[in-house]
Amino acid sequence: MRRIGAAIAALPLLLAACTQADADPLGEPLPEDAAAPDSWLYQLSGYEDDTLDAVAAAPQPTAVIDLARDGGDGYWTAAEITALHDAGKTVYAYFSMGSIETYRPEYDAVAATDLVLNQWGDWPDEYFVEYWDQHWWDLVMQPRLDQAISAGFDGVYLDVPNAYEEIDLALVPGETRETLARKMADLVIAADEYTADRLAILPQNSPELIDQDGYLDAIDGIGIEELWFLNADTPCDEDWCAENLDNTRAIHDAGKLVLAVDYAADPANKAAACAHYAEEGFTGAVAGVDLDTVYEPCQ
Repeated sequence: MRRIGAAIAALPLLLAACTQADADPLGEPLPEDAAAPDSWLYQLSGYEDDTLDAVAAAPQPTAVIDLARDGGDGYWTAAEITALHDAGKTVYAYFSMGSIETYRPEYDAVAATDLVLNQWGDWPDEYFVEYWDQHWWDLVMQPRLDQAISAGFDGVYLDVPNAYEEIDLALVPGETRETLARKMADLVIAADEYTADRLAILPQNSPELIDQDGYLDAIDGIGIEELWFLNADTPCDEDWCAENLDNTRAIHDAGKLVLAVDYAADPANKAAACAHYAEEGFTGAVAGVDLDTVYEPCQ
């Protein structure tokens, strides 16, 4: 899971490419006469001159950007999002629905209501929360949805639905992974009902939540990381990689948008990921793990 906190807090990412240039990629490059897959831009920090000019000039027709230019309360304005629309972009606002970073403007209020749970592994600035509590909706979810609506975003890109798998169960007596999954699905459904037709709803990852009643109907698509390559060119060959792909295919087959992103630098791996996107019919991106710059789309 890529997080804007890495860029803002300048956390070191010790990543090494594990696939040699002459190794077999996970698929064949696109043939010369094949159409490139639809592409998207995923940038969560590093906005040039604190503007969206570079995003507007990028060739990708779809962009996911943070709700705020600085990860805090420097929210993008309606004029800035309109400029992206004028450049032909569909634009989604990124924020977390299952965790809170200490630099977010809502953090103190969330902590004061005792919603903060365990810290998230390698992300010292980030904590899982009791996302099913009404205070979370009142303090974070609804205001952020309102901000996205007022700025004119086309939809929201909701990160950390996998909180249901990562919360320390000892901190939430009576809860199980099953009950937490149901409550995460309910939060997504509530976001869909609140926004109605004003925003598209795209959670990131946890495609298995389609097994929860009402979830598939509530989402307009999914953002999905690392279907073929984990951060920095490592082939994704774990069992969960295949499970994620199967569930993502089911979402695509239901007529929903799929924004897939893999993290690779090796040209052969980039070509392989792009070939997979074209084969599956996914909108694809091959990016660097920091998500702090504009990158080239699949060619």
